[in-house]
Order: sequence, then structure tokens, then C-alpha cells
Amino acid sequence: MTQVVDYKNHQQVSTITLQNGKVNAISHQVIDELNQALDQAEKDKAVVVITGQPGMLSAGYDLKVMNESMGLAMQLVEKGSRLTRRMLAFPYPVIIACSGHAVAKGAFLLLAADYRIGVQGKFKIGLNEVAIGMTMHNAGIELARGRLAPVFFNRSVLLAEMVSPDDAVTAGFLDKVVDESVFTQTVSGIAQMMTKLDMKAHHQTKLKARAELLNILDQAIEQDIGSSL
Repeated sequence: MTQVVDYKNHQQVSTITLQNGKVNAISHQVIDELNQALDQAEKDKAVVVITGQPGMLSAGYDLKVMNESMGLAMQLVEKGSRLTRRMLAFPYPVIIACSGHAVAKGAFLLLAADYRIGVQGKFKIGLNEVAIGMTMHNAGIELARGRLAPVFFNRSVLLAEMVSPDDAVTAGFLDKVVDESVFTQTVSGIAQMMTKLDMKAHHQTKLKARAELLNILDQAIEQDIGSSL
């Protein structure tokens, strides 16, 4: 089986790269390998950088699985929700270097990270579920409610509005957007800055700050499981 997630650790920074085809579809294998990479990052006690290929972070869940059956689709969604919940509570800082488009589950990954750096260009970022005939799952709605700017919540969740990288900062999907020529350098600099944090204090503060959201997500994931039975 071809590996779809690459892991490299250097100077207390673990870079996790999605490499699953042209659109970096989020499949069971991608999630399994992402979790394995996060396990290794914990062992390495490293700041995490998640990224994709040039022009594409991810266009979302693997549509072959999502269109196969409702049951199989919800299994993948549940696994994805547990991944984003894990990211929100991860003991070390999680950065996403958004290398281009981030749609659907790709955008949810952004909402689960501590710091998100985008690259300037004609890229689309957002939640397109209702535009492609998918009713959004409870965990997705609550993650969006918890992390998006309130003025963008309805526009993103109910109206599937796609935004540019610059507007994604205003919406709450990204924290910073830079020119492609300095993208890698900027990501590296911010990651190295985060290695200087006291990680115990970082983790304990993160869990306090996100306690309500994490509790709501746990309930929403159980609701989604119940609705798929």
C-alpha cells in the first residue's frame, strides 16, 4: 500500500505532509496515517506542521467512500471528527501550512489547528457541503460555530460560501497569509518560535480554553453516530 502521509522531524518540529493524489482526498488510510504521525510527534515532543502539496491542502473526504453508502460515509465522518477533536486538544502546538485550496474536510482541518498560515493566490477555502448535496454533520457545525467569526458562520455553514485566502483570515479559517516566495520560510519561523513555549503550560491552557468546545464536540460526535445507526 502506498504511503499517503509523510512524516519528518527536525529541530523539534514534525512536518506531516498529505500526499494522496491531486486533491489530497481524506480517506480512512489518510486519517489512520495522520493519527500515526501525531502519535510519533507526541513521542518526539514536537511542534506539528500539517501541510499538503503546492496548491492543495485538501479538497475534503474521499468521494468514492462518501458516495458508496450512508453507513460507510458516516464511518469516515466519525473518524474525521475524532481526528479534529484530537487536534484541538493536542499536547503540542499544531500549525497548518495551507498550501492552496482547503475545502470541506480540508477547511475543517484548518478549524482544528492552533495557527493557520495560508499562501496568496486564487485559492478557495470553505465548507461546500450543502452545495454538493450533503447535510452537514453535528460535529462539523459545532466546530465551525466554535472557531469561525460569528458573521461568517451562516455564510460558511448554511450558504457554502467559498472565500479567498485573505478573506479566510477575516472568516477565521486562517491566521496569516503570505506570498508564496516566503511561505516556507514563514512557516518554519513560526514553528521554531512555538518550540520556545512551555509545553505543559501550553497544553493545560489549551484544555482550559477549549473545555466547552471539546465537551460540545464529544456530544455532537455521539449524536452523529446515533443518527447513522
